[in-house]
Amino acid sequence: MKTEAELKARSANRCELCDAVEQLKVYEVPPAASNDADREILACEVCLAQIEKRQELDSDHWQCLTTSMWSEFPAVQVVAWRMLNRFRHESWAADSLDMLYLDDQLLEFAKLSGDHTGDGSVELHKDCNGNILVTGDTVTLIKDLDVKGSSLNAKIGTAVRNIRLVHDNIEQIEGKVDGQTIVILTKFVKKQS
Repeated sequence: MKTEAELKARSANRCELCDAVEQLKVYEVPPAASNDADREILACEVCLAQIEKRQELDSDHWQCLTTSMWSEFPAVQVVAWRMLNRFRHESWAADSLDMLYLDDQLLEFAKLSGDHTGDGSVELHKDCNGNILVTGDTVTLIKDLDVKGSSLNAKIGTAVRNIRLVHDNIEQIEGKVDGQTIVILTKFVKKQS
């Protein structure tokens, strides 16, 4: 893995996508190949959260791709291509994709993520108020819930700590109520701040 110091020197201590200078981290462009410097970039937390689909896409933030797509570094070009494809329904991104050239080998690598085939939307677990839920959050029940297959009745106002997200269903989380792990619909919980 290329050291963070080398990436900071290469990028002048800035995010290689949006030019941010804070909360920079090394990102290995998947699928990562060990010790391949051409598959790493330095990126800010905002970019990383949206690249990794932990946050909704912000079109205004990604206007920076019209500049960063011209980077001389293949990993930056690949990430730019993938993110532009998530926004391809917007004219600025479609125009940029038309201009961006990746050689055949780099294009094949860029397509490995599969981002170019979907509509680019990010589906996240959200509570009844639209707040994004993450593993480890604490939520409060907003309705009395009867637990199927059990005599347990989870009461309104019950706090469920250290939740886990059900990865194949954005409408469900798991948590313990009275010592029993149950599946709860996200529309019946409110995130505690």
